[in-house]
Amino acid sequence: MLDYFAQLRPGKIVLWCYLLWYLVTLVFYFDPAPRLWINSLGISGIIGCALLLSVSGGAATKVDHWQTFRLFLMPFGVSSFSSLIKDQGFFLIFPPKAEQLAVYVASCLVFLAFVAALKKWSSRSLLRAA
Repeated sequence: MLDYFAQLRPGKIVLWCYLLWYLVTLVFYFDPAPRLWINSLGISGIIGCALLLSVSGGAATKVDHWQTFRLFLMPFGVSSFSSLIKDQGFFLIFPPKAEQLAVYVASCLVFLAFVAALKKWSSRSLLRAA
């Protein structure tokens, strides 16, 4: 698992930060209402299928299961995120309270530092092995 994070490319690092942003939103604004989550699952199914169709190259295309998972997870995250922050005073994706914004930003910065440290450690290990 550490090798996975040590080899992350910038695009995937951004996706992980998106996930962290979403998880922090869940911590601060979780709503147990079943309707919110059922609607988000429905949107995820519809949009996920459309996204899957848009990236599939036909029957002979090899399926990347993680990509497929992300194609369904992203619309779920977007729809549930928008429902969770509705009427909460957000500006775009930014929470109204500075303390909360600090937690959002800190979670991403800690993750970036973690990945950077793993990349540095991994490159040193590779240099020693050579």
